[in-house]
Amino acid sequence: MKKILTLCIIYEHPRVLLGMKKRGFGQGKWNGFGGKIKEGETIEAAAKRELQEEAGIEVKTLAEAGILDFEFEGNPEILEVHVFKGQDIMGEPLESEEMEPKWFHIDEIPFEDMWPDDKHWLPLLFGGKKFRGRFLFGEEDSILDMALQEVKEL
Repeated sequence: MKKILTLCIIYEHPRVLLGMKKRGFGQGKWNGFGGKIKEGETIEAAAKRELQEEAGIEVKTLAEAGILDFEFEGNPEILEVHVFKGQDIMGEPLESEEMEPKWFHIDEIPFEDMWPDDKHWLPLLFGGKKFRGRFLFGEEDSILDMALQEVKEL
């Protein structure tokens, strides 16, 4: 069973906008902005809506960079996450009930406080590459198995 989600990373070289997740799944981790797709909504529209809800910003440029499947040992559900790179934001990022946004210099990304898969695919996103991947997580969010490749098209 697959659940389709969005994830948007705002990247305006040399800085990246991440959000500290304040509640729910991934609480206490820095991450991009995103979430579930509502009925009748396109994946891109969901990514834009989540960005507005979680950080109070709109984005002029949004490009799909990758598709990642996440599995958790003992759970049959697969999370199919469509990863977008956003640029040219409108508005100043604002804290929401769910996320506390903060800009990071590309050399100071807090990978130790992020999901462990991020360090594998974020360099591809920053490099303008498209990618597909699969990550299997075990206890304490450890990566048990992974596959990640650069692709020409998604």
